Amino acid sequence: MASWNSVPLNVTYEFLGWFAFVSWSVSFYPQVILNFRRKSVVGLNFDFVLLNLTKHSSYLIYNAFLYFSSAIQKQYFDKYGYEEMIPVAANDVAFSIHAVLLTAITLFQIAIYERGSQKVSKISVGIVSVAWLTAAVCFFVALSNHSWLWLLSIFNSIQVVMTIVKYIPQAIMNFVRKSTDGFSIGNILLDFSGGIANYGQMVVQSIDQNSWINFYGNIGKVLLSLVSVFFDIIFIIQHYVLYRGQKSSKAVNTTEHEDQIREHLVRPSDQLPQENV
Repeated sequence: MASWNSVPLNVTYEFLGWFAFVSWSVSFYPQVILNFRRKSVVGLNFDFVLLNLTKHSSYLIYNAFLYFSSAIQKQYFDKYGYEEMIPVAANDVAFSIHAVLLTAITLFQIAIYERGSQKVSKISVGIVSVAWLTAAVCFFVALSNHSWLWLLSIFNSIQVVMTIVKYIPQAIMNFVRKSTDGFSIGNILLDFSGGIANYGQMVVQSIDQNSWINFYGNIGKVLLSLVSVFFDIIFIIQHYVLYRGQKSSKAVNTTEHEDQIREHLVRPSDQLPQENV
């Protein structure tokens, strides 16, 4: 197994990795806190959360088994060479565990808080069902010849697909509502920082090893960073440029309707004719 050639690059690698861990981990809390304060999940797309749970669960399986299993690590070295480094770090495993937990908490909030007419779409349920069915079939295929590295690549591919797909419902929802009200921008800013640091970590490792094999040896981590940054930029533009300070039209209409009802209830008492004395 390869070792680090440069101590400063090793330190930089660890710093970027744990910075990404902190940024990505903390990024879950603004939305959870916002939901708790509002006692409402209106504005948060439920498809985004459901797809996110599948994405992080798949990523946890990939990271944990590649990091802890010596048998799978041997298959990795047999494929890419023993002079290469395992492309999964401790911060990747820690982040995945935390992400699954916080996404599950967000789903619980969806179940107990006011959600209006929002619901999970049949398309998202279908995508998640196909993803896990594919994983189950591939597990039994891998079981026959112990091709565990191949099976992990399937889970890695699932998390890449989920990463690409999960952002789309929220971006469309913001566009339709012409508002990001109810969707935490703090989540996006931290996610953006984590994506940059995660990609930088892989660059540092490649520079030290004078090899770019870790990029296609863990293509899922590369695409995770790039896709996250791409959609984060879209959300940032929606929040700060396109729909800056705008409430959703539904929320505005609801407020106006409440005002009309309140005015109607008050007006009769104000306009009662004076009794003759």
